[in-house]
Amino acid sequence: MQFCDECGSMMVSENGAMTCTNDDCGGTAERDEELAAEFVSTEAQSGDELIETEEGAEFEGKPTAKDVHCDDCGHTKAWYTIKQTGSADEPPTRFFKCQECGYRWREYN
Repeated sequence: MQFCDECGSMMVSENGAMTCTNDDCGGTAERDEELAAEFVSTEAQSGDELIETEEGAEFEGKPTAKDVHCDDCGHTKAWYTIKQTGSADEPPTRFFKCQECGYRWREYN
């Protein structure tokens, strides 16, 4: 899998080059031929599989039960949500959003 250097979105193979799937970005890159045999195009993800990362997107999470520390403003309260980003035998990833400044970060367990 190859990701866009400009925006971080997933790229797809089109006409021998990699193209960003983010319509607002339009980034392209050369296709890594060593990994070409491993590239598999799939159908688009459904909404419940997407992990929300945009600044203005709604963040449906729970308030933290323990204090956390925002690296941006130092506030100690955040909203969080948990997503399974790896395989089933790996722990889930916690996504945080500071209740004060809106800064976002993730924590791997």
